[in-house]
Amino acid sequence: MPNPFQTRKPKADIKKSAKPDGEEDGQAARKVGLKPGNGWQKRNFLTEVLIPSIFEPRAGGHAPPNFPELREGEICITWTGHASFLIQTREQNLLIDPNWAKWLKVFKRMKHPGLRLADLPAIDLVLVTHAHFDHLDRKTLRGVAADQPIVVPFEVGNLVHDLGFRSVHELHYWESYECGPAKITLTPAHHWGARVLHDTHRGFGGFVIEVGGRTIFHCGDTAYFEGFREIGERHAIDVALLPIGAYDPPSGREVHMNPEEALRAFVDLGAQRMVPMHYGTFRLSYEPLHEPPERLLASAREQGLAERITIMTEGEPLVF
Repeated sequence: MPNPFQTRKPKADIKKSAKPDGEEDGQAARKVGLKPGNGWQKRNFLTEVLIPSIFEPRAGGHAPPNFPELREGEICITWTGHASFLIQTREQNLLIDPNWAKWLKVFKRMKHPGLRLADLPAIDLVLVTHAHFDHLDRKTLRGVAADQPIVVPFEVGNLVHDLGFRSVHELHYWESYECGPAKITLTPAHHWGARVLHDTHRGFGGFVIEVGGRTIFHCGDTAYFEGFREIGERHAIDVALLPIGAYDPPSGREVHMNPEEALRAFVDLGAQRMVPMHYGTFRLSYEPLHEPPERLLASAREQGLAERITIMTEGEPLVF
């Protein structure tokens, strides 16, 4: 008999990666150090970006979703801002890096997700690319958790095992997990996985999602690196969800791709279509919120790739 006074959810079993620590199969991930870049102290992020953003009104709104009926082989993608995506097939609903937070500590959300958390369909599987607060939001995950599995990189499981998920599956690079018809593979990245200063052991990366004969790649967070070529060689990617913002951070470190580098990654991957993400939601960097997609489209037009770029609007489903 359930205890009516119990408020904490039972902890799910964490299924650890089967790979020994340090074992690599193919391209290794590259970890970014914490040392600031040259000249980082010459600008004041607090007065130039952080404080002014607090007084700006949030853009966008919420509308009831209109999820389409899907035919065999079709996938529906809904972007809800930053790196959060709902991936739908005829049989499953997957959620990647869900974040409905209005604030990331001191960072204000500048645009609404487009749909409310309560308007999501029943979620069959949740994926989290790494432990950073803008990708792993425990409050959102607690609202999503409904006794389904969640997949995370190695050593991230203890951050999500007490939120109401049935099971937690940690993956190492190139390791896969299968849930019904969906196969999920963790890929390397050039980033870092620490949530705070003392937990640099945590993994980070992207996910290749193979389902219904289609392949989607969610990059997670990353700077540009040579590993994109190997990801493309291993997987025939239909849609690549690639970050294009936060490339001028207050630390001056090289931690995210700029739009031109994201386009280079898209070419390296050999993907059919690119959907940009990781821009327009939180002011994590000096560049204006509108700049990343403008730079991306300008570079894509120069290279004859503009027709293969899909700019999404928060909360509006698109069929691919």
